Amino acid sequence: MKRLGMLRKWNNEIDSFSPYFFFPFILILYFFVSLFDFGKIEYFEANRNILWAILVGMLSYLAAVHIVQKKNWMFPSLGLAFLKGKTKYFLYFLGFIGLVSYIIMLATGQIGITDESVRRHLDPKLNFLSSFLWFSVLFLICDRAVREYPFTKKQMRTYFFVLAVVLLLLVLMGYRTPIAIMCFTCLIVVHYTIRRVKLSWLLAFLFIVGLSLSLFGFFRVITEDQSKKFNSHEGPNVELNEEQMSRDEALRRKIDETPKWVRGLTEVSVTGRIVLSKLMEYADEHGYMYGKLHEGIFSTVLPGKQLSPRMQITEMVNSLTVDKGKYVTRPGRTTTPTLLGQFYVEAGYLAIIIGFALYGLILSMLYNQMKQSGFASFQTIAYAFITTIFMISIHTGLLDLLFLLMIGYAIVSSAIERTRTNI
Repeated sequence: MKRLGMLRKWNNEIDSFSPYFFFPFILILYFFVSLFDFGKIEYFEANRNILWAILVGMLSYLAAVHIVQKKNWMFPSLGLAFLKGKTKYFLYFLGFIGLVSYIIMLATGQIGITDESVRRHLDPKLNFLSSFLWFSVLFLICDRAVREYPFTKKQMRTYFFVLAVVLLLLVLMGYRTPIAIMCFTCLIVVHYTIRRVKLSWLLAFLFIVGLSLSLFGFFRVITEDQSKKFNSHEGPNVELNEEQMSRDEALRRKIDETPKWVRGLTEVSVTGRIVLSKLMEYADEHGYMYGKLHEGIFSTVLPGKQLSPRMQITEMVNSLTVDKGKYVTRPGRTTTPTLLGQFYVEAGYLAIIIGFALYGLILSMLYNQMKQSGFASFQTIAYAFITTIFMISIHTGLLDLLFLLMIGYAIVSSAIERTRTNI
């Protein structure tokens, strides 16, 4: 009974989305789920010990959070106080650009849900610009919700309708990441401004959203047009000795004992664990990149043919398995490196310490701003959005210029809109 009472106390009192709890909790949960690999870890020989990387990253993150909380650091106003109250107009401008881009994509038949080969070959410029639609809608609706709560029934219907339309558009393009960002950002805003989300509710939400997005990803795979070369599941054409072939065949049978849809439930985490292990192996064998991977974030916008960071990750991990007749990632597709893998290939544990400490620094400073300004403020939206981006980057890494620009906007606008009046 005493233990049950303690669990109830935690459920009722813990701030589920504080920087001390949420990010470390998701990090642990992500790699815990990856333990249910159904034989894939053994098949890809992903045998590097990732525990130390997880512990080092989490401890450096928590240390940064603790220091910032103790010092009560916040972002400076940047001398742009004259723009206070005007940042939303920039969102309207971005939303218009995003809407026009989205309409052009739909009009030209660029609907990603139709096939994976279509989704991965959308016009890069239109794809980039169309993302501003969901970004601006998310910020504008959350801003109105924070300022106008409690809502009338008409307001609630309007906001839900707009969000539903945007989510439907994202489904049409086959996007999962923006859907997750919108769902969790809204949940965190609700937690701090409307109704507190208990830990048990958060776990239920994680299960429902995680299950839905996993099945959505599974649907994308099983509906691929196998007549197209891009969608081929054939492995590399290499000669293997009889022992290796027998071993792989036995492991494939072991994997196939579990239904595909069940494997699909943990596919994201399992793939992340495999990629992290392979990146650690690659870096240990070939040396660290010392910033070249992150340099690729910005070089991709330069003229000429550029190799994106995630394509570099694909080449790294596949180079370790192709001679064994396997692809970690099918050719022509990008690979999500995990946040730990993204940092490790740059400078090993040192980069993990610096990167995770930076995450803790940013989230904790935003959290301090939110507490100072009051939860019913723009600070809550910025904190919710960046917390969600950082959470998702545990799997995807943070190698997209688009997301860096969005994070930059959230930080700058929150500094501009900060007020010292507690609400």
